[in-house]
Amino acid sequence: MTVTYSSKVANATFFGFHRLLLRWKGSIYKLLYREFIVFATLYTAISVLYRFFLTGRQKRLFEKLSIYCDKYAEQIPVTFVLGFYVTLVVNRWWNQFVNLPWPDRLMLLISSCVQGRDEYGRLLRRTLMRYVNLTSLLIFRSVSTAVYKRFPTMDHVVG
Repeated sequence: MTVTYSSKVANATFFGFHRLLLRWKGSIYKLLYREFIVFATLYTAISVLYRFFLTGRQKRLFEKLSIYCDKYAEQIPVTFVLGFYVTLVVNRWWNQFVNLPWPDRLMLLISSCVQGRDEYGRLLRRTLMRYVNLTSLLIFRSVSTAVYKRFPTMDHVVG
């Protein structure tokens, strides 16, 4: 089921944006807050250890270790990893777009396969397209809040 935030986003103020982020079920903040807390804690602990508890010789050794780690961290191609991630995201979006049911394609198929220039052929093509539009409406109604607001009940669909 789709969770909607449309009414909250429309009324969000600049200073009320943080409340909207906390309400957001799929928030990146809710996904990564544990890792961020661990990172911030470890960074603070290492910083306090370096600034207050290490001697001059130990600080130089720590700096050499940091430079050594930085030199080998450059060997990981971040642009490649980022490009791979972007490719995955775009492919996922494109697959969702391609899998949407488009009534136009089916209409062209129906108009080419259902023969007849008489009234029966025209009514048959129109009836089939009405069924196609109905199935599209029922699918979009379960996904889109705008379509659900336009057709909240089956009586509205029939109307």
